Amino acid sequence: MKASSIFTVLCLTGQQAWAFPSILSEAMLHFRDADPQAERSQFESQCPYANGKHKAESGPTSPFTKRQASGIMPPFDASQQYVSNTGAHQFIAPSGNDQRGPCPGLNAMANHGYLPRSGVGKMQDFIDGTAAVFGMAADLSTLLAVYGAVFDGDLTSYSIGGPVNSLLNLGGLLGAPQGLSGSHNNGNDYLLQLSQFEAIYELGQQNSDSIDLDILTSQRATRFQNSIDNNPYFFNAPFSGLAVTSGAWTFIYRLMANKSSEHPEGLLTGNVLKSFYAVTGDYPNFQYTPGHERIPDNWYKRNLVDYYTILDLIVDINLMALQHPEFLSVGGNTGTIDSFVGVDLQNLTGGVYSASSLLQGNNAICFALQASLQEAPDILSKIFADVSAALDKLGSAVGQATDGLGCPVLSEINSSQFDMYPGYTKLKSNGQY
Repeated sequence: MKASSIFTVLCLTGQQAWAFPSILSEAMLHFRDADPQAERSQFESQCPYANGKHKAESGPTSPFTKRQASGIMPPFDASQQYVSNTGAHQFIAPSGNDQRGPCPGLNAMANHGYLPRSGVGKMQDFIDGTAAVFGMAADLSTLLAVYGAVFDGDLTSYSIGGPVNSLLNLGGLLGAPQGLSGSHNNGNDYLLQLSQFEAIYELGQQNSDSIDLDILTSQRATRFQNSIDNNPYFFNAPFSGLAVTSGAWTFIYRLMANKSSEHPEGLLTGNVLKSFYAVTGDYPNFQYTPGHERIPDNWYKRNLVDYYTILDLIVDINLMALQHPEFLSVGGNTGTIDSFVGVDLQNLTGGVYSASSLLQGNNAICFALQASLQEAPDILSKIFADVSAALDKLGSAVGQATDGLGCPVLSEINSSQFDMYPGYTKLKSNGQY
């Protein structure tokens, strides 16, 4: 894949941004996502979960509700789950050379001192901070931290905003690490688009001031289709399309929803969302102040026994795809709008995966992570003179993440399958066309 990083949940822009730490941001940025409608009938004909065979329902019987009811409700412990935003963790707006970028969650953490207030942290800072503020489990946060350090940093640390000089030269960096903002494609593309924020806010108000995964999944499908309709360069890549985009949407609810004894799995209200996204004012007269994201007052994270893991993400990826199988369609527009053509996954993977197998077990996340490894050397060669240290770190992280998932062995992918997509072939290393 041709882009610059990975810890930022991307490729919703039709470009393959390879970042993952800003995974809390992409659902309401100015990107061009899409729903490959032209591909859908073919995909559904192959997918055992499509065409009503496992038709998703809405409301109290949605698959997301079933997930919650099928297990034991997490406990709520106010003293353990409370996240302070006072004292040492009071809000302080960024100033001077402080870095802020595309991820509202990370920006809020830095503004409250759960990350270095400079906005530049080591991998352990991100692992500890996401646990302290959101209740993210170490398996997932470690994977994300490694992707951030490898693709956006100097293998040990990275900026949540723009480029910063590194005192290290591991692997022979070919310039200053670009940070998470460097993962986004043009200028300030990563800034929140209020019209998109308002759309989700309105749906939440219509749902008794509750923004849940059904609302977010529906919005994701709408925005997917919008990309097909308007972006001739749209490309839904294996890693960023299947894993990163899914995380971008599910994390909004799973991590930002406020936990309580009444709502142990969380309630995401409009005011909580406004706080995390640096939005003030009353509807519809909202104002957005980039970099001023805040942890809400009286806010509680996930319980220690319910930290969000890689397995939780897998469940959410599959549940979203049950409602919209097109989310797992790898492919893109071919240079004109409404020209989406899907990749033949069997040809792409040498028969290891197919459209019908992606929703089986853990195959979707397995394929996404394995694809990221296969494409990493090309990306990293534009960042490091010697890619071996970066590849070793990335390979180890992916190996740990997939250990025990029963992933099929994918030794290579036939990337020539992507040659028909200008969103893949014409993207330059700086993220522009």
